[in-house]
Amino acid sequence: MTRLPIPLIDLARWRGGDPDERAALAAELDHALQESGFLLLAGHGIGADVRECIRTAARRFFVLPSAQKAAYATAVGGRGWVGPGREVNSFPDETADAERPDLKESYTLGRDLRTGVAELDRVWFAENVWPAEVPELAALCTGYADAVRRVYGELLQLSATALDLDADFFVRRTLCSPHTFNINRYPPLSETGAPAEGQYRIGPHTDWGMITILDRQVGYGGLEVQAPDGTWVSAPHVPDAFTVNIGDLMARWTGNRWRSTRHRVLPPSPDAPHEELISLIMFLEADVDTVVTPLPAPIGRRGYPPVTAGDYLLERAAAATVS
Repeated sequence: MTRLPIPLIDLARWRGGDPDERAALAAELDHALQESGFLLLAGHGIGADVRECIRTAARRFFVLPSAQKAAYATAVGGRGWVGPGREVNSFPDETADAERPDLKESYTLGRDLRTGVAELDRVWFAENVWPAEVPELAALCTGYADAVRRVYGELLQLSATALDLDADFFVRRTLCSPHTFNINRYPPLSETGAPAEGQYRIGPHTDWGMITILDRQVGYGGLEVQAPDGTWVSAPHVPDAFTVNIGDLMARWTGNRWRSTRHRVLPPSPDAPHEELISLIMFLEADVDTVVTPLPAPIGRRGYPPVTAGDYLLERAAAATVS
């Protein structure tokens, strides 16, 4: 059986401030991101009760009739409800198959930030849309997103240390960055019916940006990660630990030292026909005007043309949208 190094890293070791512990932790992160692009993160300090309160509130929205949820409908990358059949994830070099959309629905949110630049704010920092039927969702999600962004800042410092860069190298380039916070509901088989051949809750894809921080529930239709030999491996799960992976822009920035790894969420299983899972996913980005140029050797291992972070993210969002 193929094995992938997806280690458990305890952020408390970084927060303790001991230089030797920090250096050891940075080396562990570097190894994980070279080999699998994934790790598990403990010691983040965000309580399980907060995450479960968000799931409870989100379920109250998701059980509403589709006609009622449609008042909050948005496109992929927008703010609000992305209904079933509206998104299809795929690898960048592959054509997304609109006939086999992802078997999920999402409520999608963004960073509450105003830069003062009207066009920038319109595209990247649109106001969040909160369902009137679930008034508690706004405070719950805002608090959670703020807490995860603090963890993101620490991971960026840890990442820079792992690459022997100034500790604030990435932090300085993410101060005005957007994020996307998806509450993904994966409906049960009893609701979706049998999936088409090759159809998934989320199709095989890589994430687009810098770092993804995921709080997930385990089940039959769970997360799988693709190993370098092409086989698929079930992602490990540790209670209360986040699943963390890097995206395409971070991989480009490191000149493919670190892997943006293809992963997928399995379709609902006949072994658990009533299984419903809800994931909380924070996609964390660079400032949209950042030009991502691969770090040189010995850090970087492959050259890429420079790309502007915002342009790349918009291109990928358009490719994932079912028209």
